[in-house]
Amino acid sequence: MDAGNLARAETDGPPALPARHGTFFVDKDFTVPRAEVFRGFAEPSLRRRWFRLPGPSGTAGHDLDFRVGGGESAGNVFVSGDTEERLAYRSRFLDIVPDTRIVYVYEAEVDGVRRWISLVTVELTDDPAGCRLTWTEQYTWLVPTGDGEHDAAHLRGGTRLLLNGLSTVVNPDRYAGLVRHPAS
Repeated sequence: MDAGNLARAETDGPPALPARHGTFFVDKDFTVPRAEVFRGFAEPSLRRRWFRLPGPSGTAGHDLDFRVGGGESAGNVFVSGDTEERLAYRSRFLDIVPDTRIVYVYEAEVDGVRRWISLVTVELTDDPAGCRLTWTEQYTWLVPTGDGEHDAAHLRGGTRLLLNGLSTVVNPDRYAGLVRHPAS
């Protein structure tokens, strides 16, 4: 089929605005081998401990099928004051090289409106102290927040928070004194 005959994908929601494109990088050093960091992505029980959408744990959902062609989905309800937002995340894994690289695409929705789509490459390399994770995210922002000025910074900041969570899961001894446990 030639490109001229391809049907345009229709989306529900507000009228289409010009898409915003960008790329950001985040490097994170770990004091454990690449295999341990990779496990944090691949094993559902570990992944659930650091990957989640904002909102209470009682309303969160998460499924992971970690294989090429598989995907991940997550959802939650985020409440701020008297405003409630339904958050959804769906991804598909395109390339997985154990202990080395993960490439996937994902889409993020707020209240049923697709807000942005990203292509993410996670690379793990050896480092004298353990390993280095390099996160490269190429995003297309479809529906900005307000004028969109802060959307990319929000996305980059959220990624850093997620990777900090990954650190606490794969480097638990390093963070033992920093983790607060509720009183028994």
